[in-house]
Amino acid sequence: MNDHRYALRLEYFTVGYNLAEAGASIFFGMAAASIALVGFGLDSIVESLSGCILIWRLAGQSSSSHAELERRETLAVKFVGASFLLLGAYVAYEAVEKLLAAHPPEASLPGIVIAAASLVVMPVLARAKRRAGERIGSRALIADAKETLACAWLSFALLLGLGANALFGFWQADPIAALAIVYFLFHGGWENWKGEGCEDDCGTET
Repeated sequence: MNDHRYALRLEYFTVGYNLAEAGASIFFGMAAASIALVGFGLDSIVESLSGCILIWRLAGQSSSSHAELERRETLAVKFVGASFLLLGAYVAYEAVEKLLAAHPPEASLPGIVIAAASLVVMPVLARAKRRAGERIGSRALIADAKETLACAWLSFALLLGLGANALFGFWQADPIAALAIVYFLFHGGWENWKGEGCEDDCGTET
């Protein structure tokens, strides 16, 4: 298998895994009234959108001019950025509301399993993307590897929040973990909206 095809398969796996993770996280998050778990699922949906954009760039099967491709990619990246910001606002509102209303979520064992699995998968996937990006000279793929690694940190925050609630009854840890996820959503959204997410890492592929 050549390196370019391997890179595409990594992105296909990323999109598939994130979609499955999103569905499970949102389902079990709503069942347990866990805003952290729901927020994690929403983040996974946006990560899937980002993965689709990179697949489109790596595949390079469009007959459009280079200028048109760049214009369309800029619009797509801004759309992803706006999605991050909107979802961040929603998760922030829900987290603060639950803290003020003192509405404790139920313990979620499936959520703990999801977070633990992501904490294992994402660092391995990020390392594979970085190596593939270096081999094919794709700064876009290397930048995506950084985003995948950030997902591992989100998983860690989620695991802490869900674990503290399940083990010690510290329900406030769930909305606090959600606020940590909000930081990543706002940070990623603002970088994409301004174009900084790709300015240094995604400019050119060879």
